[in-house]
Amino acid sequence: ITVVTWNVGTAVPPNDVTSLLHLNTGETNDVDMIAIGLQEVNSKINKRLKDALFTDQWSELFMDVLSPFHFILVSTVRMQGVILLVFAKYYHLPFLQDIQTDCTRTGLGGYWGNKGGVSVRLSIFGHMVCFLNCHLPAHLEKAEQRKEDFATILHMQQFEGPVANGILDHDLVFWFGDLNFRIESLDICFVKYAIDSNVLSQLWEKDQLNIAKSTWPVLRGFQEGPLNFPPTFKFDVGTNKYDSSAKKRKPAWTDRILWKIKPPSKGWGAGGHQPSQGVLSVSQLCYCSHMEYTVSDHKPVAAIFAVQFASKVDKPQVEIYVADEWSRPEQAVVRYKMAVGFHRSSWDWIGLYRVGFRHPKDYVSYVWARSDDGERCLEKQLCAQVTFSEEALPKGNGEYILGYYSNTSSSIAGVTEPFQISLPRSEEGSSSTDSSGSSSEEDDSTLVLLAPKSRSPSPGKMKRHRSRSPSLAKFQGLILRPSSRDRGTSRSPSPQSRRSLPRNIPTIHLPQEELGHHGVKGKELGQAAESPEGSSFYQTVQEQGGLWRVSADSPLARADPRNLGLMPALRLEMIDQALGQQQESTDQGYYPCRKMSSTSPPGCGSSPKEGRNP
Repeated sequence: ITVVTWNVGTAVPPNDVTSLLHLNTGETNDVDMIAIGLQEVNSKINKRLKDALFTDQWSELFMDVLSPFHFILVSTVRMQGVILLVFAKYYHLPFLQDIQTDCTRTGLGGYWGNKGGVSVRLSIFGHMVCFLNCHLPAHLEKAEQRKEDFATILHMQQFEGPVANGILDHDLVFWFGDLNFRIESLDICFVKYAIDSNVLSQLWEKDQLNIAKSTWPVLRGFQEGPLNFPPTFKFDVGTNKYDSSAKKRKPAWTDRILWKIKPPSKGWGAGGHQPSQGVLSVSQLCYCSHMEYTVSDHKPVAAIFAVQFASKVDKPQVEIYVADEWSRPEQAVVRYKMAVGFHRSSWDWIGLYRVGFRHPKDYVSYVWARSDDGERCLEKQLCAQVTFSEEALPKGNGEYILGYYSNTSSSIAGVTEPFQISLPRSEEGSSSTDSSGSSSEEDDSTLVLLAPKSRSPSPGKMKRHRSRSPSLAKFQGLILRPSSRDRGTSRSPSPQSRRSLPRNIPTIHLPQEELGHHGVKGKELGQAAESPEGSSFYQTVQEQGGLWRVSADSPLARADPRNLGLMPALRLEMIDQALGQQQESTDQGYYPCRKMSSTSPPGCGSSPKEGRNP
């Protein structure tokens, strides 16, 4: 597991972060997961509005860099300028379950999110692991405030489920970020002398965090590797020189990475299960700063850990069987088998991804896993079967992966190894007769949003993002699928058997966006997703008491799977006479509406049913 922390100081991302992520070394092949914590990402109002519509620049950068190495974004959470991203190799996705996020503000007495902590917790091969990214108060004299804020974060962040409800209840916790601890007592001249003379050990005993680890009960059990790299704060931007401004701030190790293993408990845990504590070990292989990055007044810090579990599950909850190659549409048949005890849902679905996809919403197409005999197949351990329609299949040649998404656990329950799709391309010009839905796929102006209440294939129930700050975009859960030499062989990969992937993997960027489905019933969305017709995408909106809602009888019911997808494409059209039309509609006794797309029908306003409560 690689962990990175960086206070980026509102800077624009650099062009290359491969050395920061250790992607240019042989270590990359052994890394299974990467957690990246950022602080002070530009969160001015105009930038936040843009990031609310489009993925922020930093997340885009890391997804672009990591996807060719087969890392998929498992989950992300943002609180103003504090961002946490967790990536994993695609074949580990079925073994990453119970993914949840949380965040806690501590700025301005808990009302402002410039300081605080964000977390992603998940079960990794049955062991509960939590990643916590914090930005604590600055300045030398605020050590006690940092202690109180950290205690507040630990107390406030609570997760759902029978185990590991608090951060410290997890089997393993990684705590990192701009913790802002400073060097006490020593003056700036001696600190700089120790740095220049490479006698950093003379500064360790005056480091506030080192002192706190032995005196603060809240830090009991947290471990950290030796600080064998120079202090990472504060530098003149664009240089490797410490602060030369009038303030001349004393250098300090503000950016840190710590970990804690839950101590073994005696006896048996709740429910009669033997506790999993004490059955894992952690070794730190690397702990260093990266002086080559100069866009911020902080230097990024990275650590690589080897985490060994005493035992692990090596069989996914859903095994997917598929042919080695789809050269004809009738070969697009997917068979899958669910393990005993798997909690299937009628909202489960199977997604098709191109090798090198970046996140769960980067799918090509999907099909609902709604087999009529699904329950019987689960009970008798038989294989269920679904088929992709010819229209849903990508044309041309390429490598793809299938993944079974579990709506119950909001995560990927099974993936395949890469397999080949070789279908003839459509005749040139035939796309001109397609509906606007297909053209919007390539529209660079698409919005990247999420649908918190939608039951359409969306790998994240927003109820699992119980943030105490504004709801922000997150990608939760992942989907992938296996491949086999024949239809009778499971393509579900296990940690022991993986097929190496080609080096040059094409990446795709599917536009996606979030719709306000608060007024749409889940059943209607499901019907919309199954509708085989209409690829144009629009929605009718009604304004009632100042609140915009999606009409239940909206043409959304005719949307196609692409538009109901994880990040459907949507173009917004501005109407100059919008206000005039709204007033006119109101005068006529109708609810006002807005035209959301050039394909929307005229006159979307409709008279409300008599006695209907808005």
